[in-house]
Amino acid sequence: MTVMKTRINLTTVILMLLSLASAGQTSAHRERISEMKAEIDSILQSQVDLGKIPGAVILVEKNSKVIFRKAYGYAWKYDYDHVLLDKPEKMTVSHLFDIASLTKVVGTTTSVMLLADRGLLGIDDPVSKYVRAFDTPDKKSVTIRHLLTHTAGLYEWYPMYYVAANKYESYRLIGDLPLKFPVGEQRRYSDLGFVLLGEIIETVSGQSLKDFMETNIFRPLRMKHTTYNPLSSGSFRKIAATSAGNPYEKRMVYDSTLGYTVKEIDPAQWNGWRTYILRGEVNDGNAWYANGGISGAAGLFSTAGDICKLVDMLINNGRIGTKQFISEKTVEAFLTKDRFNNGLGWMMDPSNSFIRDAPEGSFGHTGFTGTSISVVPYKKLSVILLINRQNTGLSNSGEYCNVSPVRLQVFKAVMKYLN
Repeated sequence: MTVMKTRINLTTVILMLLSLASAGQTSAHRERISEMKAEIDSILQSQVDLGKIPGAVILVEKNSKVIFRKAYGYAWKYDYDHVLLDKPEKMTVSHLFDIASLTKVVGTTTSVMLLADRGLLGIDDPVSKYVRAFDTPDKKSVTIRHLLTHTAGLYEWYPMYYVAANKYESYRLIGDLPLKFPVGEQRRYSDLGFVLLGEIIETVSGQSLKDFMETNIFRPLRMKHTTYNPLSSGSFRKIAATSAGNPYEKRMVYDSTLGYTVKEIDPAQWNGWRTYILRGEVNDGNAWYANGGISGAAGLFSTAGDICKLVDMLINNGRIGTKQFISEKTVEAFLTKDRFNNGLGWMMDPSNSFIRDAPEGSFGHTGFTGTSISVVPYKKLSVILLINRQNTGLSNSGEYCNVSPVRLQVFKAVMKYLN
């Protein structure tokens, strides 16, 4: 009897010690999260208070659980003349953002992943297999891989709307343009390559780009707030405002010091620039003017919560719950670094300012409007940061607020407390 009591007492003590240790760990974890939130609050709120950005939404997730989600500032702060609105619209976590070049990974890269996974195209297929205009001596070596890795040698940017008024004319223009750089020899980030991927997705699937993404990505992943041209549906009321027209893009056409002007384009030959605050219309001129708002390079609107669902699928090796959405082999292929230290579609180079010195295997992307995704797979950690920086307007130097330091500060704060 005494022995049994001793055993019971020892068991009780052990359980109590384990419980105390667990409680201590839980308390310490909560404290770290609280400190992380306070640091991110300080970073983002200070940017809003200083007037550098109108607003932002942050979402931090770890192990498929939202650790932190919060909105800051305003979704719409200034009118077209940069006058403060009488009643600026408060930002909420449910606001849609023009995610700009995040379209390239959220929509286009994922679409190519699905088509490759189903055996409908090969990553190393020549583009000429799908686009006849590339069956020329100078372009026949260009592959889908080259487009995904920005190594196809295409123009980095071109004001397509000076020549094209719809997607068919845009596709024809890209096919007619000469290559600007040697194929495969250097990484030159190109919007045109992803517009071309949009054409390939449509050709292979037999669907429009919008329909393919909605049917095969957004509905299965329950990304109910991700779409092109959100105003056309009439169901989205909360949309963050971006720029007052396209002042920076106009500067890209007129100002040769930026390095985007092309000799065959006379800036004065077209004057369809928008003269109002963009809200629900894609900021990117090529997407809006030349592609009806729907492009493989830009055009998607989404929320932090929706983007996180896509990222979750990638972190979990292509699975949604117990369902294999994309094979693990395909996910691995797209998130394996090439000789330029980047994946297929996704940025993986730790020298990139928004994920500088990130752990090996980290990936992400940025968007011109102020959006970014940062992911550390082995920690099952993601940071979605959406900033509507353009609504503050251009600075005296003709630039929008540089949010790269803000992105990095937020990412470093997350890594410091959730490491």
